Formats: sequence, structure tokens, C-alpha cells
Amino acid sequence: MLLDVRTYTCRPGTIKKHLALYEAKGKGPQTRHLGQPFAYLTTETGNVNQYIHIWAYENAGDRETKRAAMWADPEWLAYTQESAALGALESQENRLMTPVSFFPITR
Repeated sequence: MLLDVRTYTCRPGTIKKHLALYEAKGKGPQTRHLGQPFAYLTTETGNVNQYIHIWAYENAGDRETKRAAMWADPEWLAYTQESAALGALESQENRLMTPVSFFPITR
């Protein structure tokens, strides 16, 4: 299993607008191609302008295939343009991670 852990940081005061736009226009096309996320989380302590989502894939090839299909979807592209126009995102960090053998993830 390959986990794609993504941390996004929004400009102060914009996270609610950003997440509302995603829910309205990005969630549908993204989950159509990637399936349901392993987790989609907002921060309760620490940097309250951050949120994290984690996507699970069988392997790197599965991730590449699914993400290529998503980026070919006009609905996803329209969402990304609207998100860019909103200007809420300050930064993004992605990490590809695998579970250790002694704590396997069961889904």
C-alpha cells in the first residue's frame, strides 16, 4: 500500500471558503477517479490554517494511473482553475509513505 499524505496551508481567513469550494466542485471529480480518501482532516491544534488529506493506492503505478485520469477530467481542471482564482492556498507538501510491517493498515 502507498499512502499519499498531502498537507495544505491556506492564507489566514480563507480555509472555510477553500474547503467549501472543494466540497462543491472538487470532491466529485476527485473521488470519481481516486475513490474515497483514507482521511480528510482539518487542524484542531497547531496551525489552524492547514488541512491534510490522505489517499491510499495499491502502488505507485496505481497512483499514477488514477491521478492521470483525474488531471484529464475537464471538471477537475475547472475546479483547479477556480481554486487558483480564489487564491487561498499558500503552500502544499506531499509525502508518499508506506506502512511498517508491524502496524499494517487494514481497510
